[in-house]
Amino acid sequence: MTARHVALTIAGSDSGGGAGIQADLKTFHAFGVFGTSAITAITAQNTVGVRSIQKIEPDVVADQIRAVADDLKPAAAKTGMLADAPIIEAVASAIRETGLAHLVVDPVMVAKSGDRLLEEDAVNALAMQLLPLSEVLTPNLPEAAILAGRRVETVDDMRAAAEILADRGAQSVLVKGGHLSGDVLIDLFFDGADWHEWQERRHDTRHTHGTGCTLSAAICAGLALGWPRVEAVEKARLYTQRAIETAPELGEGHGPLNHWAGVGSSGFGDSGNR
Repeated sequence: MTARHVALTIAGSDSGGGAGIQADLKTFHAFGVFGTSAITAITAQNTVGVRSIQKIEPDVVADQIRAVADDLKPAAAKTGMLADAPIIEAVASAIRETGLAHLVVDPVMVAKSGDRLLEEDAVNALAMQLLPLSEVLTPNLPEAAILAGRRVETVDDMRAAAEILADRGAQSVLVKGGHLSGDVLIDLFFDGADWHEWQERRHDTRHTHGTGCTLSAAICAGLALGWPRVEAVEKARLYTQRAIETAPELGEGHGPLNHWAGVGSSGFGDSGNR
């Protein structure tokens, strides 16, 4: 595969390979996009939990972004685990400085295992520094509730939160309904004017580690390929659902997805890149 399109992930490393930088790069590859990275933290984790976290110095994180942007010219970028306020501020500054466009912000706060991945005092920095730079913001229900400052438990709550986050600067918001009760999952996408809603039946599985990373990386890949936002979100959702349904069932806890789901027959990416 020769990829003409480049994407950048700014996130933490997952030693278990199911989330973070590893999931993002696998997803970029599945879409025929060349993946680059700026690592914000190193985690010692597996499907059961996070054992330790080593944050990268903010200046080094920013320098990684500049190095990639100066030479490889990413067409789109995404953020994942950012760990703390100084890293968030360094990332936002580097994005503004380099003029990176088409930014997907996945406001990672807590791992599937329940381990916290964003310090509590960093939430305000994320809301003030990164949210206004985002072309697509992808919170789940707990993240939407924290960022919007209100309860988010129903579809109506999701709509209200999306409107608040759009008013605060996000160009568009995808509120993920995986935490809704019941057998039907509902995702809502709001671009400041129009709404899109997707529904699907819940797939009963514990192998969902890295779902948010995978979805946001797939959206980022679509934007790097020049797709309109709604198309990027639709194809990212389809890819992520297939990746969940065909998960390899690894590990004793929340296992990783199948990042090769549909490759070669899904229509993802640009056939000229393969």
